[in-house]
Order: sequence, then C-alpha cells, then structure tokens
Amino acid sequence: MGTFEGITWLALLNVVAIDLVLSGDNALVIGMAVRKLPPALAKRAAVAGAALAVGLRVVFTGLAALLLAVPLLQAVGGALLLHLAAKLAGGQADDDDAPSSAAIGFWPAVQAIVVADVVMSLDNVLAVGGAAHGNLLLMGLGLALSIPLVLGGSALVTQALHRWPVLNLLGAAILAGTAGQMIAHDALVTGWLAAAGLAALVPAAPALAAAAVAGVVVARRRVAAEVA
Repeated sequence: MGTFEGITWLALLNVVAIDLVLSGDNALVIGMAVRKLPPALAKRAAVAGAALAVGLRVVFTGLAALLLAVPLLQAVGGALLLHLAAKLAGGQADDDDAPSSAAIGFWPAVQAIVVADVVMSLDNVLAVGGAAHGNLLLMGLGLALSIPLVLGGSALVTQALHRWPVLNLLGAAILAGTAGQMIAHDALVTGWLAAAGLAALVPAAPALAAAAVAGVVVARRRVAAEVA
C-alpha cells in the first residue's frame, strides 16, 4: 500500500469514526420521526430522510467556515432543535398508544429527519471537515459508509419506542440536551453569558434544556388528559 493510499484510508476511517460518534442523535431523530408510520412506509421515510440529510451535510461541511461565521446561526439551530424535540415527543394523552397510520405523514417525517440532521450538523461540521482535510469526495464516502449503521440504529430505536413508549420522553430530553449545548456554545451567546457573569450556565445548558423540554411535554400531556 502506497503512502497516498495509506493516508487516504486513514482519513476515511477518521471521517467514518467521527460520523458514527455524532450519529447517535440522528438515529434517535429518525426513530422518533417514523415511529407512527406503517413499517414499510417508515423504512422508506428513514432512507429518504437520511439520504437528503447526508447530501445537505456534505454541502454544509464544505461551507463550514462560512456557515459558522454567521452570527447566532448555531443558537438559532439549537432553538429549532428544541422545538423539534418537543414536537417529536408528542403531546396527546394517548399519543404513545395511538395506532400507526399513514395519516401521520411520510413527508412530515422526512422533513423532521432532514431539519434535525441539518441543525445538528452545524455543531460538528468543522470536525468532519478537518478529518477529511476539506476533501468533499472523502466526506461523501465517509457519510455513505455510515448511513447503513445509522439506519440500523434508527430501526432499533423505533422498535424500542414501540415497546417502551415512555422512551419518547427520554429521547426528547436527549435531543433537547444537544440543542442546549448548541445554544450555549454559540460564540455570541457564550460572550453574552460571560459578560453578564453567567458563564456557569454554559456547562449546565444541556441539562437545563433537557429538563425544560421534558417538563413542557409532561405538562402538555396532562392538559390533554384533563381535556379528554
């Protein structure tokens, strides 16, 4: 194996490793988004959403420096993910026991997967871009190799959510924690917190966001149960 080939394989392994480490939340989003769809439709939605998201992630990784220079972009992305986490957790009193139905929507599920993946990608594009040394082909190959594992992980998540519906709340809390971290680590937000003497909130942001979303979902379900 030549030197060039060795470096290429090493870079590819680095990209795949980073993608897999960062794909836990993505698998969780896919599993939560498709859990109410019939099995065949759920599989199609997962594949379509993941494919679109990967394509956009490659483009965003190539534009990493430009994107991360946009003020508050990471914070806005985190806020979007907070909303999505609460939405995916459901809010009806009987939501967890409702039967699967195509009425839930194929495209809404795909849209949720793409939006969440793109938003979360804002937090890690530099890591992937650095490992690939700016090589878009290498990034694309790494992402392509990680897709089957992400889809396999999402299938396991979907099965677990069907078996233990209470995990929907845990999933929402995990996504909210990611969102809180994104918001708190936005350069402008971090600066504002430091200037206000609230720098201690930065490490606590994931836990605070997770607790807030979990509280909102629980309160929403209680209100729905009382109305019903």
